[in-house]
Amino acid sequence: MLETIAIAAVILTGAMLAFAATKPDTFRVERAIHIDAPPERIFQHINDLTKWGAWSPWEKMDPGMKKTLSGPPQGTGAVCEWSGNNAVGQGRMEILESIPSTKIAVKLDFFKPFKAQNHAGFTLTACDGSTTVTWAMYGPQPYLAKVMGLFLNCEKMVGPQFETGLANLKMLAEK
Repeated sequence: MLETIAIAAVILTGAMLAFAATKPDTFRVERAIHIDAPPERIFQHINDLTKWGAWSPWEKMDPGMKKTLSGPPQGTGAVCEWSGNNAVGQGRMEILESIPSTKIAVKLDFFKPFKAQNHAGFTLTACDGSTTVTWAMYGPQPYLAKVMGLFLNCEKMVGPQFETGLANLKMLAEK
């Protein structure tokens, strides 16, 4: 009986590892929201790292989070390094590209709870005095991340945080 259970466990583990290998080599999580405000009003809240505390969902998950800002406070070259509880971990982000009222590209380096290098981006699309804001995070998905993805769904972990952040951004911009 014990031998049968061991063989079944080995087969199940092998099947899971093989299935993980079929997953894509990259991932992307994306959310969008319609905000009744012009892009320039919204852009200032995203482009200026000193303003993220007012809308970022991670700021509220750890009010004691330690942050260090360097470089310019806004736009290309602005950097924020953070260290917090298990919910926010430790990492660094840098604005790589800032196109006024249109786009912001961010490089994300996570150190804890696990190491990862990803990118995030905000796209602002104007339409009749309002704006659609899209927030995306994307990057490589190495084999170990594919295996972890069998148990932890990045879409379900990050997606709701993006939704919360965009809703907070909407409230700020529509005031």
